[in-house]
Amino acid sequence: MNKDDELLKKRIIELSRIAYNKDIVCFSDFLNLNELNILHTLPKNLLSTNYELFGGYELAERQMVAFIPDALCYTYNYPLSVLKITPLNSHFAEELTHRDYLGALLNLGIDRSKVGDIIVEEKMALVFIHELLCDFVREQLIKIKHTMIKVTLEELGEIDYHPNFEEKTGTVSSLRLDSVLSVGFPLSRSKIVPLIEGGRVFVDGKLVTNNGHPIKEGNIISVRKLGRIRFDKALHTTKKGRIQIQISKYV
Repeated sequence: MNKDDELLKKRIIELSRIAYNKDIVCFSDFLNLNELNILHTLPKNLLSTNYELFGGYELAERQMVAFIPDALCYTYNYPLSVLKITPLNSHFAEELTHRDYLGALLNLGIDRSKVGDIIVEEKMALVFIHELLCDFVREQLIKIKHTMIKVTLEELGEIDYHPNFEEKTGTVSSLRLDSVLSVGFPLSRSKIVPLIEGGRVFVDGKLVTNNGHPIKEGNIISVRKLGRIRFDKALHTTKKGRIQIQISKYV
């Protein structure tokens, strides 16, 4: 682990200890895939409590961790909210990207760990963010690039976002990670293997660096900077012994 990873590990252990000692729920900031992997791979004996994850909607990539003491006797809510960003005049609005929205938030001096997923749809974005920053963003964020915008606070419970995906089929020699990825992304094995070995591939939130890692139905595979796929099922075996599979690629 590098220095930042070690600090995160210590912070996770500390939050769990505080939750246990004070019988309260303690929350982390939003953790990315690498950070979530550190959490998932920590020896259980280092944590004083159980934990749960939430990022604002099902399949959120960046998530907060709630450390929950065994003696918990009250309900709790994650300290996150969702902001909706829309142009003041849609007719003159630019086509803003995820990078544009994130850059505008970071330019306000907001730390990346306080911002969760940003869902970009046509001329609109939903931003999951730490609840203490909502008023600040609503007051300060008035323009992104050349587009004047407005920011409104949405009811988290009313957000029912499900990622769009396209189904793809292909044949593989076996249900191993590198083979399944070759169906999801139009890359040769010589380009897929370095992604896996380079620490850019996560299966159900856990870092996997073994090319031959077996893939099962329902596994969600995330490749940093490329996207996510879900392995749906094996369809049938061809006469040549290859396996036809179906995956869903999130778009």
